Amino acid sequence: MYVDESGDSGVVNSPTRYFVLSGLVLHELRWQAYLDHLIQFRRTLKQTYGFRLREEFHAGAMITRPGTDLMRIKKHHRLAMIRHFADNLAAMTEFSIINVVIDKQGKRPDYDVFEMAWKALIQRFENTLSHHNFPGPRNADDRGLLVCDHTEDKKVTMVMRRMRKFNPVPHHPAFSSVGHRNLPVLSIVEDPNFRDSEHSFFIQAVDLAAFLVYQSMAPNRYMRKNSGQNYYRRLGPIFCTHASRSDPYGFVRL
Repeated sequence: MYVDESGDSGVVNSPTRYFVLSGLVLHELRWQAYLDHLIQFRRTLKQTYGFRLREEFHAGAMITRPGTDLMRIKKHHRLAMIRHFADNLAAMTEFSIINVVIDKQGKRPDYDVFEMAWKALIQRFENTLSHHNFPGPRNADDRGLLVCDHTEDKKVTMVMRRMRKFNPVPHHPAFSSVGHRNLPVLSIVEDPNFRDSEHSFFIQAVDLAAFLVYQSMAPNRYMRKNSGQNYYRRLGPIFCTHASRSDPYGFVRL
């Protein structure tokens, strides 16, 4: 699972109301084929818009912080690139995207947005793995690995290590209204691995997903003007609906 975020994780004086953490999941047997697919898509962007293979596709920067070099591509073309990227990902049917959305409005000042989002994402990855609910190949006993854009690396690692030993999960309301069970994470191997998004087409892909989910709730002016707040729906075929049965797209909302 490749992971990236959108929005600020602070609560007090934060510039954003929402924080989105997204995970792009694929089976190791599909890794090379899907990498080749992404490379071919990037070549298409180069031929059509002049966007170089070595340039990082950072969705937010495409619209709000393109920098002097990316300004050579017209803004409406950069928006089209986002739209085409979303459609391209949605056609890769053995991808699966888990999304955790935290609305910080009304949260206590000591609410740890970052940790709560990561715990929820890891738990949904664990649950979907253990129940064999991801698309594509299935092993008798699947295992997962986390590959993340650089963030609070040490904190993410400690969250993962704690959840292997102590992971309290509330009892299902149908069986008990109080108390917790300790369900340590068993299906995820190793500590999280951290990569520079500049060097990973998969992290750039999940960056796009997190950006579009965030824009669905708090679109910037340009995205709203061009109906970009609806682009997240283009990824609908590959959203992991197993992550949350209460949301039509499977978004885990905290």
